[in-house]
Amino acid sequence: MMGILLDIAAAFQFLTRLPLAWLPYRGDTLRSSVCYFPLVGLAVGFAAAGIHRFLPPHLPVAVVALLVVLFMTLITGGMHEDALADVADGFGGGRERAQILAIMKDSRVGSYGALAIVFSLAARILLLACLPAERFAAYAVSAEVLSRWTALPLGAALASARQEPSLGGRIARQVSIPSLVAGTVLALAPVIWLLREAAWAPCAAALLVAVCTGFYYRRRLGGVTGDCFGATIQLAAIAIYLCGAWRP
Repeated sequence: MMGILLDIAAAFQFLTRLPLAWLPYRGDTLRSSVCYFPLVGLAVGFAAAGIHRFLPPHLPVAVVALLVVLFMTLITGGMHEDALADVADGFGGGRERAQILAIMKDSRVGSYGALAIVFSLAARILLLACLPAERFAAYAVSAEVLSRWTALPLGAALASARQEPSLGGRIARQVSIPSLVAGTVLALAPVIWLLREAAWAPCAAALLVAVCTGFYYRRRLGGVTGDCFGATIQLAAIAIYLCGAWRP
């Protein structure tokens, strides 16, 4: 039981900026903690839903959506936005595998990365503002849960694209089938509970983004990096918000 709690805490340490300094972080726990990534999304999603619950009577919908996205960016330290920018710069500016990896490792943000961040923030703010008020919490939580779930199938299917040790390498081809199954159950349970029969669309969107980006990473890089995980998480969240804003 203590091992499970430590793994959950490690997942929160890795994916958020919550003050957990009292618990020593060990990189070797990342492989065992990845199945609890959906729980981190569950906590972040419910916190975002709480913000939305209390602010709409006092502020316009667009401002509330902006504050929700700001909260989610701050609580995660902008790590997924940074990953998306690195991936956009790498694939946008590089042709060969080595060149792409070198650009992604560069800490500077290029034009492709800047555009990716702008469009990501704009898409999430606009789509959250378009969500029906009564469905906001359900889709906000589902997006945070399912987007983080995408790290499991990517980590199970793809090897590390880098030869040297890296954070992504601690997950790539390190997610076992039991961890994948357990993480999938943890992701599906709250989504189905919140959305009922409408849960199929966000689940399908998350799976589609994971599969498409996974094939793309494998074709261009021969594997996956830590930035690739973060970029897929960001894209999956946008896709799920789109499911909620879509009007038949």
